[in-house]
Amino acid sequence: MPTIPFTDTRWLHAIAACAFLAAYGPPAAQAVESADTVNRIVGSDVRQEEARTTTETGKLIAAIERTRENIGTVRKTSKLDTVDIVFLTDAARTEGGPPPAVESKVRQHQDDIAELRKEIDANALLFNAIDSRRVLTEDVLAVEFDGPAGIVIYAAARPSN
Repeated sequence: MPTIPFTDTRWLHAIAACAFLAAYGPPAAQAVESADTVNRIVGSDVRQEEARTTTETGKLIAAIERTRENIGTVRKTSKLDTVDIVFLTDAARTEGGPPPAVESKVRQHQDDIAELRKEIDANALLFNAIDSRRVLTEDVLAVEFDGPAGIVIYAAARPSN
């Protein structure tokens, strides 16, 4: 059987390069598992509490309304003494989501909240703080700064036990 010589071997190089990248390309982002590593990255006291949305509605709606101004602060944040994560257990997806008043505010500020979530993803301190408590950024509804050294993160989620 006659063989046909390939005059253009660039396609072989392209296939080899694709195979190499597929096998040895950059690894996917992974969560930091070690508590010591999280503490070194976060450098803050990460606390959590559970609350009902009905008891936090006023604070939560006020925080959602300040999302636009908090985005810039999240972007600049590199050190905090405390990170408080408030689990709004009755607003979790498994519970049907936030109550109508909160859901309405979330829809009204959805673009700002989406941008806030991106900034949290890009901020090593905040991302690792919420990740250490197994909170997804898509569950963050709002943040509220508690002076220059603290933040409260409101999450529509249940804590993992």
